[in-house]
Amino acid sequence: MLTVLENTIQFRREGEVLQAEVFGKGIIRVRAGLDRIREENWTLLTPGDVYGHPAGELNGSPGGCPDESAVIRLKEQGAVLKAGDLQLEISRDGRLSFLDGTGRVLLREFWADERDVPARVLKNRGGGMCHIEQFFRAEAEEHFYGLGQEAHDQFDLKGSVLDLCQQNTKSTIPFVVSSKGYGFVWNNPAIGRVEFGNSRTRWVAEEAVQLDYLVIGGGTPAEILKRYFDLTGHSPELPYWATGLWQSKLRYETQDELMEVAREYKRRGIDLSLIVCDYFHWPQQGEWKFDRRYWPDPEGMVRELSEMGIRLLVSVWPTVDMRSENFSFMQENNMLIRSERGPFPLFICRGPESLFDSTNPEARTFVWERIKENYYRLGIRNFWLDEAEPELTPYDYDNLHYHLGNGMQVSSLYPFYYAKAFYDGQRAEGQEEIVNLIRCAWLGSQRFGVVLWSGDIMSDFDSLRRQIKTGLHVAVSGIPWWTTDIGGFHGGDVTSPAYRELFVRWFQFGAFCPVFRMHGFRDKPDRPKVSPYSLDSCCYSGGPNEIWSYGEEACEILSHYVEIRERLRTYIFEELKKTSEEGIPLMRPLFYDYPEQEVYDIFDEYHFGPDILVCPVYEAGAGRRKVYLPAGECWVFAGDGREFKGGQWIEVPAPLASIPLFARKGGRISAEILR
Repeated sequence: MLTVLENTIQFRREGEVLQAEVFGKGIIRVRAGLDRIREENWTLLTPGDVYGHPAGELNGSPGGCPDESAVIRLKEQGAVLKAGDLQLEISRDGRLSFLDGTGRVLLREFWADERDVPARVLKNRGGGMCHIEQFFRAEAEEHFYGLGQEAHDQFDLKGSVLDLCQQNTKSTIPFVVSSKGYGFVWNNPAIGRVEFGNSRTRWVAEEAVQLDYLVIGGGTPAEILKRYFDLTGHSPELPYWATGLWQSKLRYETQDELMEVAREYKRRGIDLSLIVCDYFHWPQQGEWKFDRRYWPDPEGMVRELSEMGIRLLVSVWPTVDMRSENFSFMQENNMLIRSERGPFPLFICRGPESLFDSTNPEARTFVWERIKENYYRLGIRNFWLDEAEPELTPYDYDNLHYHLGNGMQVSSLYPFYYAKAFYDGQRAEGQEEIVNLIRCAWLGSQRFGVVLWSGDIMSDFDSLRRQIKTGLHVAVSGIPWWTTDIGGFHGGDVTSPAYRELFVRWFQFGAFCPVFRMHGFRDKPDRPKVSPYSLDSCCYSGGPNEIWSYGEEACEILSHYVEIRERLRTYIFEELKKTSEEGIPLMRPLFYDYPEQEVYDIFDEYHFGPDILVCPVYEAGAGRRKVYLPAGECWVFAGDGREFKGGQWIEVPAPLASIPLFARKGGRISAEILR
């Protein structure tokens, strides 16, 4: 039965209540439950929310507060709900189709009538929970991009089966952009999966209160992403200081070691924006403070770095060891993630640990107060929110008990609230330029000023190739600030010619990522079996990972790309300001600007703003590269100044000292700046 209630359409049948409503400009939301609709928006913006910009204002209308009224029309075959250039048709028996403003079908449910399987399946699991499946028709020429971050080696997601969960190197952001001109948000933090099959598309939530998704019209990726940011929150403006080089390694063991590295950058005249104090600088996990035996004067360290124009980023983990000074209080006050069955330890890393429950507002406040007392008052303003999935072994989500519910139902929200704890605390202290590094993200994480990085990846050319795809998926998933561990995380012999080649190629790619950051756990043959610089003498440091660590030839090339990055910083800053205002990614796939069929499978080149085409080299020993130049433009090759008409494949030289770069003729960036 179809009814109209307060500018929404409801459909009822035995065992299902479905509601469709306008939820913003060109956005329609669909929810369905066994017997009623729940008013839970999870992390979507609603009237009164003030996240998104340092000053607290929102761009556009938040979800649930559309700037146009719903247009509803009942007809003999069913009903039509119109939201600007997007409309939903609901048949009398509850079948849904989404169309654009011209009447072209964008997305249509898949009903297997011959097998009597509906497009929406809600199986009661008890306790108000149900197993949910949503089926849509597959279109032969449709391409999907986004869904967050995972090095699965797929560019076009069509044909993929992907888990919906959070793990190290994997950030599920359940939003995809379709080549047919719409965006799709699966608004559900439950563990599940999505199948972009050739016969059908299926979204699954293993245990959730209701079906909940949104379709975003707009036609072009630019308009879809703008509406998506209005729905989930715009990123702040990345401060100018953050656009330069970030220096990091696993790990500087003492204050003296870190400061000597910073001073050496200064002596060599290599510009550095930020340096990182990595994990296990604390006395115990869950104490969130410096071990003063090895970091005796943090205030003096921050002061000297500031005088050199360098920021300090400090690593924070959510783990709380049972030997920590905070463990008992947090355990007694239910501030820790608990196990539904069995003993409490959820994580083993130099001891038995649980993790603070970021979904609990009291836990968020408690942790921030420790951070404020032990770091913030010393002048530290930037934090590395590591282990943000959180990382667990094994990932038994059903055995996790959060403040918001069982892990099967809400686990994906952890990184969102982890970032929120710090953002809210920093804002309460009056801080406006908030930049925190994080290893995982969710719908709306971008509004908390986070830089997402791709986790503990391997150090090889195959991983570098996958990272190009990963970064482009992140860009269309609504996270504009993204980076990798340049050179990979696991391993890498800095004396090896083969690894030096990989590092140079990765560094060239990194210079054209939104955030330019070195990090990694380099090989260290003379590493002592027992380290004197950690809480248990076992958390040793990796090998050197500074620009000069890779030999004179590599150092000269790397330094040159730092110089190129320095010349581009104003351009990067201005383009990321556009990202904040309009949702336009700095790093973006070719189809974003040039939606020609030729580019939908091209993963290994991308736009860096409107005026630069970047073509990374990701094969060992490569000296040349084939490149496709998008049609409708004239492109200038930075290597030698030659001009090429767009709409063709060419081959250009790519010696080790050079990544193929092209400047759009008539743009703000000349080929000389890139040379």
